[in-house]
Amino acid sequence: MTSWPTSWPELRAASLVHEDEAILALNKPAGISVTGERHDTDLVEMAAEHGERLFPVHRIDKVTSGLVLLARELRFHGDLTRQFNRRTVEKDYLVVTRSTGLPESGTIDMPLTTGRKNRVRPAGRREDITRDGEDGRTWSLAPPDPGVEPSGKRSYPSLTTFARVWEGGGHSFLVVRPITGRRHQIRVHLAWIGHPIEGDPLFDRDSAERGDRTRLHSWRLALDVDSPHSRRGVERRRLTAPPTEDFLAGLGEDTVPPPLGELLERAEAAVAGLPEPPEEPAGGPARSDRRPGRRGAGRGRSSRTRRTGAAG
Repeated sequence: MTSWPTSWPELRAASLVHEDEAILALNKPAGISVTGERHDTDLVEMAAEHGERLFPVHRIDKVTSGLVLLARELRFHGDLTRQFNRRTVEKDYLVVTRSTGLPESGTIDMPLTTGRKNRVRPAGRREDITRDGEDGRTWSLAPPDPGVEPSGKRSYPSLTTFARVWEGGGHSFLVVRPITGRRHQIRVHLAWIGHPIEGDPLFDRDSAERGDRTRLHSWRLALDVDSPHSRRGVERRRLTAPPTEDFLAGLGEDTVPPPLGELLERAEAAVAGLPEPPEEPAGGPARSDRRPGRRGAGRGRSSRTRRTGAAG
């Protein structure tokens, strides 16, 4: 795994994607948390130690690399987080799975809940996962049998769409768009349909010992920002953070993907063909995209700020 600078000024400069009065957008390295880290440092704490107060707009997991947005002042935080909660932000991730055989595009529509030790999982049994739709491109949970007792835990409607960009040597390269933004959503959805992410410690406990990185990258975001030049007073801003070369490194001798630049061009074309999501994910409407599971108070952030869930 590529090491990252341990000094905030160096990390900020090396990871900077975009900066304006309201937003700081960084291409976060894998291996560092956005906020709330108990046993190590995180982006918010590193910034605070150098006198820069930041407010996370959303989160991506510690093992996930890529684009993350932070509000530079509390007055900008509310509008930005509301866009995530209302699902008006477009989010595209890049993924390498430890599998082949996925269709050219597909939809995973499975509500999520928490199981033992607060682990995120689908709100149903593995044997109840069905695959239907055109050419079997939709995965969902069938209603439980009459004799099966429900868990009694709250479930969260969760919807993920994807397009396959390339496959070979036992791996697939995908562009993934989570419509909702639950904790571990992409990781759990793909693993439970039989296509786990390469190097994901949630489903491959030995990956950390081998030094593998999780092949999940927050690639692009599109959101509304204030603009005095627009008639509506807002404009759509699109931000992109390409992965580093180690994203495709070490996949094995049998996996020889095209150059990263070529894959990104293919991903650009593939994302335009992603299936249109239904009006509501299975499980009914949700008031927000808060993640399933415990929401611990993160260090270095105001008690007035809220975090949206980490889809990846």
